Amino acid sequence: MNFLKSYGKLDEADQMRLDDRRRTRKRITVVALSSLILVIVVVSAVVGTSSNKDQTRNGNSNGNESQSAMASIKAVCASTLYPDTCYTSFSPLVNSTRMQPDELVKLSVLVAINELSKASTRPELKNCRELLDLALDHLNDTLSSATDVDIKSIDGLFDDLMTWLSAAGTYQQTCIDSIQENVIGYLQKSSELTSNSLAIIKGFSSLTNSYSSRKLMSLVAECKELPKWLSVKDRKLLQKTKMANGTEVDVVVAQDGSGKYKRIGDALNAVPDKSKKRFVIYVKKGVYYENVRVEKPKWNVMMIGDGMDSTIVSGSLNVVDGTPTFQSATFAVFGKGFIARDMGFVNTAGPDKHQAVALMSTADQSVFYRCRIDAFQDSLYTHSNRQFYRECNIYGTVDFIFGNSAVVIQNSNILPRKPMPGQQNTITAQGKFDPNQNTGISIQNCTIWPFGNLSDVYTFLGRPWKNYSTTVYLNNMMDSFIDPKGWLPWVGTSAPNTIYYAEFANYGAGAVTKGRVTWKGLKFITSKQANKFTVEPFIQGDKWVKDTEFANYGVGVVTKGRVTWKGLKFITNKQANKFTVKPFIRGDKWVKDTGVPYKYGLL
Repeated sequence: MNFLKSYGKLDEADQMRLDDRRRTRKRITVVALSSLILVIVVVSAVVGTSSNKDQTRNGNSNGNESQSAMASIKAVCASTLYPDTCYTSFSPLVNSTRMQPDELVKLSVLVAINELSKASTRPELKNCRELLDLALDHLNDTLSSATDVDIKSIDGLFDDLMTWLSAAGTYQQTCIDSIQENVIGYLQKSSELTSNSLAIIKGFSSLTNSYSSRKLMSLVAECKELPKWLSVKDRKLLQKTKMANGTEVDVVVAQDGSGKYKRIGDALNAVPDKSKKRFVIYVKKGVYYENVRVEKPKWNVMMIGDGMDSTIVSGSLNVVDGTPTFQSATFAVFGKGFIARDMGFVNTAGPDKHQAVALMSTADQSVFYRCRIDAFQDSLYTHSNRQFYRECNIYGTVDFIFGNSAVVIQNSNILPRKPMPGQQNTITAQGKFDPNQNTGISIQNCTIWPFGNLSDVYTFLGRPWKNYSTTVYLNNMMDSFIDPKGWLPWVGTSAPNTIYYAEFANYGAGAVTKGRVTWKGLKFITSKQANKFTVEPFIQGDKWVKDTEFANYGVGVVTKGRVTWKGLKFITNKQANKFTVKPFIRGDKWVKDTGVPYKYGLL
């Protein structure tokens, strides 16, 4: 395994050389035109199909049908990043007598599955077998979900399909980043086909006005909302302060022998595969020295500890000692629907061991609540799919929140610490490499504070790992140790124009934007733009987000049974704003002088 670069980020020099070699063969089209092109395709295909039926009834040949089908394919492929690959993969599979727009969605995924299946058998890719299996799983999920869908109903699956295809591409890209350049060609075609599927589905979805039909919630409600994928029972478990003698859990793990298991891994082996029922594991206080994996068949696991500083999972795997980044996590989650509460995940390798992950999640709809993620370089690997973190403490140095998931981190403490001598701290390194992916890092309503004395350390909000790196900071308190430039280039002195970095309504001395880098990709956005990166639109979609106006959350704030006093009000955001720091206690005149973190207003 040592010959691998590591399942993760190349160093800056290697990345520059790799990008140079890829640039000559990469074809980037104007993605904004895809919706317009696909509108034409849908109209043409529907009209063409109707016309072809009339011609068949009149005894005309099928020659026009084939021409119409090929024209539609060319138009669809023109909207992808790799049109030549798209056209050559479609042409042999099209049955012109059954040509419908939604058939292209399924065909695009099918050809990607076929190509990746062939590539995954190559002996040169044996060290990527786990990643390629995960990619195939996500492609197959996409295909099976799209089998019964037509162009009118694709909007209902839009978030799922986009997430799974983005993840399938990310697994392949992780393999490409980690292996030698001379075998990258084996995954080039499957990666291009996966990208094309993503572009086609995104384009078709735009026809149903997926984006414009979404209802934007206020940032206030978003900031206090838990993901809708959590059931009522899950919400109760998250808010519960003490386990009731194990009566609400399935198994107990305890080092002192008071539970069924002494090791977390053993308890996970007892979880039924692909269960739709929540399986709750209570892990009593103690330090568990084991590298834990929640395997992909272990669905809907909830793991509850006695506190982020009481129930701790500890490991020390790292790149320097020969473990690839993707496999170095002390706690790794693959099974979808995972929830952790009141747990600590620590990698003790130290700064001189470089990449050493404390927590890695590639599980769709995973939630981490009141958790501690503690390491140095690459502490939290938000690899892929949709993820949500709330009220966590996240410690690290270089790129310590990184990956290519769609992730929202809310109401947490982000704590850069002392790196190796000569190193600079970078909080984020987001890895979006395809403009059609629905991925990015959204950090919202957090406190960014130094862990220790960082007076001699340069600390930045992030750096662009990939060309479409997407990271936003919304409503965060930033202490003065944040470098005025804000952001650091990955290589050279600037960043690709294609990145999307944004700041909105942050506060504190480190949030001053006057000295920020002047990159084209750095935006200072409006509240409407910021809303796109909050819980509902960014990691959920309308079908998952609770439709509520209340800023509070949890079962204790349900207002249905409240007293009916005339003086009890359920107020709007505008009314609530009157009782925040600035208008209520005139905090703008004196709180800022105390040095205590503060926030003016609900926004």
